[in-house]
Amino acid sequence: MREADRLVHAYFAAVTAGELPDDLLTEDMTAWLTTQGPIDKRTYQAAVRWLGSVMREPLRFTIDAITAEGDCAVAEARSDGVLVNGEPYAQTYVFVLRIRDGRIASIAEHYNALIAQEKLVPLMAHLQG
Repeated sequence: MREADRLVHAYFAAVTAGELPDDLLTEDMTAWLTTQGPIDKRTYQAAVRWLGSVMREPLRFTIDAITAEGDCAVAEARSDGVLVNGEPYAQTYVFVLRIRDGRIASIAEHYNALIAQEKLVPLMAHLQG
């Protein structure tokens, strides 16, 4: 298995587990999310933990394709799960990962913002209120 494929699969396994460990990421790792823009490593790890905490069961990912060239891997994926409020959550994504020294240096997470707004934002407000 190519290094890029290994890292992509390890990334999705970690997100499914609700914890993105430091050993998968460079110290200066950054992320970009469709609905948040650029964020730092700790904020992204916290977002992964939060997503895991609002799922009734671990979010299941299906990787439809991985394309890798040089230091870049692009993963087309879908997720499916049930939120703690009983609502179904299904999303489509394109992840762009930059790899350096065998770790993920950056992630750009492109997804359907309307689904996130309709499903996650109200849940976030409810849990904070």
